[in-house]
Amino acid sequence: MATKKTKKVATPVDQRETFVSIQKNFADSELSVEEKLRVLYDLQKADVAIDKIMNRRGELPEEVKALEEEIAAIKAKIAKINELNAGLNLSIAENKEKAASSEDAAAKYRAQLNQIQNSREYDSIEKEIENLDLEKQIADKFVGEAKIKIAENKDAIAELEQKAEVRAEDLRIKKEELDGIAKTTVDEEKALKTKREALAEKIDERTMSAYERIRASVHNHLAVVSVFNENACGGCFNTIIPQRLIDIASMNKLVICEHCGRIIVSPEMDK
Repeated sequence: MATKKTKKVATPVDQRETFVSIQKNFADSELSVEEKLRVLYDLQKADVAIDKIMNRRGELPEEVKALEEEIAAIKAKIAKINELNAGLNLSIAENKEKAASSEDAAAKYRAQLNQIQNSREYDSIEKEIENLDLEKQIADKFVGEAKIKIAENKDAIAELEQKAEVRAEDLRIKKEELDGIAKTTVDEEKALKTKREALAEKIDERTMSAYERIRASVHNHLAVVSVFNENACGGCFNTIIPQRLIDIASMNKLVICEHCGRIIVSPEMDK
């Protein structure tokens, strides 16, 4: 009876993993340990080169984004003020109509006063005229205040538009500067990213996850380093014990710095 082969189940990726936690499984790959170390080291060199290109651009991408967001916010504010002015203009028209209507009605009541002999009715009409005059005053007051507010809003819009023009010019300059840098590095960056993708495909998911995690957590973004000055870690510069130096030189064992958690490879990798 044929023996049924058991399909190997891949270990789930843990985003908290480091090189220490994958050490036992590192050799479990189609690549030899030396080949895998070389791939990781070449991957690190590609990332370093990409980082240098990004550093040349400096904070320009963030500055461009901030300017774009600021200009968009200014335009939104201008649109909001214009909307308020449109509402005020509509209210002005309504209050002007209300004032004219109150004035016409009061004029008609005043024309009736000379024909009224009953004091009670006279007083009633006088009161009505007084109310209509008050309504007209309130409407006129609103119209006057609304016109002042519209004028203030127009001044505010003019200031915002001027500010937007200045920011737009700043944005144009920043974009030109960024585009100039991008044009000189676009081919180099494309080649490096293509190379990086090809190298990353050779690395298993767990190792790649640990690599990215270490790289993101250290200040110089180096997850794989070579021996520095013959006896120190190239990442944290702490001294490496002789036995570990022998293991590193053999290039057939995963050696991790006990101080910083980086993979340490032989300087021969650069040759």
